[in-house]
Amino acid sequence: MSLHGTTAHRTATDLPPLVRRALAVADAHGFAHSCRPEQGLLLRTLAQGAPSAIGESGTGCGVGLAWLASGAAPGVRLLSVERDPARAAAAAEVFADQPQVTVVRADWTELYRHGPFDLLVLDGGGQGKGDGAPADPARLLAPQGTVVVDDFTPATGWPPLHEGRPDSARLHWLQHPALHAVELRLAADLSAVVGRRRAD
Repeated sequence: MSLHGTTAHRTATDLPPLVRRALAVADAHGFAHSCRPEQGLLLRTLAQGAPSAIGESGTGCGVGLAWLASGAAPGVRLLSVERDPARAAAAAEVFADQPQVTVVRADWTELYRHGPFDLLVLDGGGQGKGDGAPADPARLLAPQGTVVVDDFTPATGWPPLHEGRPDSARLHWLQHPALHAVELRLAADLSAVVGRRRAD
């Protein structure tokens, strides 16, 4: 969920039709915090490698989910959870003609009931930011599965800092014993942590 992510798409070109549909719904609902185009491109690329199941926390109005669905192969199921009832209903309408996509109105912990996932995008809970507990990749990821935690400011040194202190959320994912993880710079002011589950 990025500040002004919805409006950032206005200058983007070659947007997939499903992304355009989700953006129209986000605009209609005044939802400004969609993922940014840079994040969307990463999600679409990673979705192309998911063999069977993709999960997401924090659907919003469905822009990030639309990027994922635009990259996913036929037959791959996508499930996204959203706590806000109005946003969950709006996103479900975006994907009404996409039988492989399910939007559930629930807290992010609902993902435990539907995993494991080949690709998991944590954008609305489960990231370990603030006071929220981080998701358990060993429970939520299939073997060799990938997790994405985004909306970080690119690190310029080690350890990565947030508000002048070590960034505990980012360090949690970069140093997680169940993952091989790396920070990817997506823009001058935006990065994401991408981790792959280690072999058991």
